[in-house]
Amino acid sequence: MTPGILAAKKAKVNYTIHEYDHDPAAESYGGEAAAKMGVAPERVFKTLVVSLDDKELAVGIVPVTAMLGLKQIARAAGAKKAAMADKQLVQKTTGYVLGGVSPLGQKKRLRTFIDSTAHHFPTVFVSAGKRGLEIELAPDDLARLTNGLLVPLQQD
Repeated sequence: MTPGILAAKKAKVNYTIHEYDHDPAAESYGGEAAAKMGVAPERVFKTLVVSLDDKELAVGIVPVTAMLGLKQIARAAGAKKAAMADKQLVQKTTGYVLGGVSPLGQKKRLRTFIDSTAHHFPTVFVSAGKRGLEIELAPDDLARLTNGLLVPLQQD
């Protein structure tokens, strides 16, 4: 059981775990997850970590079909600029490997922003903390568990 699943369990939210055989040759972790679980890719969200003004790390959660808008997340966070965070720093800070970074149960809780399209669905899928493992939960529960703000995050 990953820290992400433990966080959902401890919070007593409704969730479902989905496991699939991860192919290391897959070009897109999120695209692979959607295909192997047989769900619309718009409901599968990826967890990306950015650096805000070179001072603070934050999480952006967007559909796997979209690109995270760096201007959008910077604006939402009240920062001047955002850039994708260093991979080693992401792993060290969150406790998760890339491709399996969960927004739940991170070693250090980071400010979190969730793309507002999550509200289009009764449930969404995010990484449960390792490649090949997804957790399905309501967008409001995701926001509550991460202290996340629902805002437009997709690149224009």
